[in-house]
Amino acid sequence: MWPLTDRVFARAKTEGVPNDIKVLEHVKSQLSDNSHIEHILSQLGDHRAIADRSKEKSVTFDGVILPVDSLDELHQRILTWIAETIRWGYKPAKPDGTPEDIGTLEKRIVTIENHSAFVSAIFNRSQAGIAERRRAVRLFTTNYDTLLEDALALGGFSYWDGFSGGAVAYRSHRYGDEEPNLRDRAHVIKLHGSIDWHLGEDDRVWRVRDGDLYPKKISRVLIYPQSTKYLATQRDPFAAQFDLFRRSLGEREENVLATCGYSFGDEHINQEIELALQRPENKTTVLAFAPSLNSTLERWRTRPWGKRVYAITGDGLYVGTDGPHSPPTASAKRDWWTFAGVTKMLNSGAEACAL
Repeated sequence: MWPLTDRVFARAKTEGVPNDIKVLEHVKSQLSDNSHIEHILSQLGDHRAIADRSKEKSVTFDGVILPVDSLDELHQRILTWIAETIRWGYKPAKPDGTPEDIGTLEKRIVTIENHSAFVSAIFNRSQAGIAERRRAVRLFTTNYDTLLEDALALGGFSYWDGFSGGAVAYRSHRYGDEEPNLRDRAHVIKLHGSIDWHLGEDDRVWRVRDGDLYPKKISRVLIYPQSTKYLATQRDPFAAQFDLFRRSLGEREENVLATCGYSFGDEHINQEIELALQRPENKTTVLAFAPSLNSTLERWRTRPWGKRVYAITGDGLYVGTDGPHSPPTASAKRDWWTFAGVTKMLNSGAEACAL
């Protein structure tokens, strides 16, 4: 998120209207040092809600006065920069002098090999006799890219994502609806939206191919709108996504939630997990693949239900308050918590990663 934030700021300098970068830098200065572009957008949303209630219908950022319409336009520019950066790819400069690599429409640098290997590890291994009986694997993601969906399609695995149609599709799943039981291998549930989601004139959410001029769009749906009135018309798809997450966590049968690449920086998601785990009847086990223990995992592992929290970190395996087990034997930390490490574990078992 932080390289993406830097890229958005760079584009605001070179492609935005004159005051875009000044507004962004002012908003960033109001937030904690570890804030990124999602926090900045939420802060802009709060300012927008205040402006909408004010007599002047505007808000001032370090001497720059923006009316509500201008705030909306800035928000849309930011979402476009985010979507294009994710769609085409971006690699920041490295300390060793390697320059940044900026993907473009003509030279995209996004690859899918890691996602394809991950999907294959889930659905192509140890499936004999159970693929027809098991329920769909739910893949919850906070990422906006389409790599999971693309990898599933390229692997020939059917999936449901709440939309109906083809290359252009409309959002058919609504808040409160049950998940379908269509024998799909996976359900892809994007908690924070997607780069190909758009809000149409009729308040319907569309999944649209990049570059299509139809249906007519009034907004790009990307960021979960948080608790403000801002983007209130877009709230339903996000409420429906979190409803599916909540139901999945709340099932009373044996259940496993594995996280990979998630930093536990979203308090809304953390709260949903914690509320589910603390229920006496809950049987969900958490496998948290993370570089190290963080404050959330540290708190969870000491709770009465902490024995159902497994943290697979670079320092070893923690089970509740026990650990670390299987600590690294050399100076280098274990890499079994990475995307590639999880894929290897799915393919070959934990023993292969603990050597």
